[in-house]
Amino acid sequence: MINLLVLKENSDNENRVALVPDEIKKYLDLGFKVVVEKDAGTKSGFLDEDYKKANANISNNIKKSIKESDVIIKVQKLDPGLIKEMKTGAILIGLLSPQKNSSENAIYNKKKISAFALENIPRITRAQDKDVLSSQSNLAGYKAVLDAAHEYSKSFPMMMTAAGTVTPAKVLVLGAGVAGLQAIATAKRLGAVVSAYDVRLAAKEEVESLGAKFVVFDEEVLKKSQTEGGYAKEMTEDYKKKQEQALEKSIPENDIIICTALIPNKRAPRLISKKIIEKMKSESVIVDLAVETGGNAELSEENKIIVHKGIKIIGYTNYPSRIPGDSSTLFSKNVFNFIKILIDNENKKIKVNLDDEIISKTLLSHQGKLMNL
Repeated sequence: MINLLVLKENSDNENRVALVPDEIKKYLDLGFKVVVEKDAGTKSGFLDEDYKKANANISNNIKKSIKESDVIIKVQKLDPGLIKEMKTGAILIGLLSPQKNSSENAIYNKKKISAFALENIPRITRAQDKDVLSSQSNLAGYKAVLDAAHEYSKSFPMMMTAAGTVTPAKVLVLGAGVAGLQAIATAKRLGAVVSAYDVRLAAKEEVESLGAKFVVFDEEVLKKSQTEGGYAKEMTEDYKKKQEQALEKSIPENDIIICTALIPNKRAPRLISKKIIEKMKSESVIVDLAVETGGNAELSEENKIIVHKGIKIIGYTNYPSRIPGDSSTLFSKNVFNFIKILIDNENKKIKVNLDDEIISKTLLSHQGKLMNL
């Protein structure tokens, strides 16, 4: 039997849980014993009683449970003090922020822990049902538009009344990845007139399929702006100047700006300068989903709504945690699909196959060796 432990998230800004009750039976069928830390799912709407009904065990003695566990799953990284309590050779799975946590990496190595960073899952077809970044980004894009609508002083759809006509809001989405596409779809459903910009020309067809206008100002450069993995490349300084000039014209024409532009393992591109913000209409709203990695908007600040000359700039972090029920459910499904590829079905045991691209690219440490850092 494989002992699986689900730990409670301790960050004030984290409301998700790594396993929801509906997924527990799948683990039991694979030969796992499931232990859940007391109140682990409370902030997501999943009570201890729900876990008990699904045949999980509730733990009040977390250090003891950690020492006994073969596999530990979390949403965010595990505290270094608790990593030291893990038994030698155990497995840790979650969003481990490898680039930020060198101290944890050293402990993984010393304890011979197999640490899997789910944010490193490759963009290949076989990995889609394990891709936590995509599932969580979907919800982030949706929630960002709802927050913008809440802070905007006018309506999103066009309304025709006896008193006159209310014009629709104009929404510009910067970055047409998973979060951006969901933001486009949500804004369209709310009745806004939507346009989008992305440095990847490949995003044009997806944007237009959702009924939005794709903003292009240098098509030749855009053809070379995507990595093999489907992510945006960092652009040249010359292109950045052209980009700023184009956005300086298009951003003030819109009422709502949703910023979702990211570059993997690098600072988020600065797309909206203070100069551009000051050209926007009063009561306009900017939502900066990239605020945790430096921000797409110059004035955005983490977990604050900044009001500058009548323009609201929303900088909430960890957007998926703002919809904890659904984000936990999707995260839980992703994690189970990942764990399935670690199981030797014949022997009902863990088997780390380094020839599997998904496994090899997510591993940070294995059998006393650091990887992918």
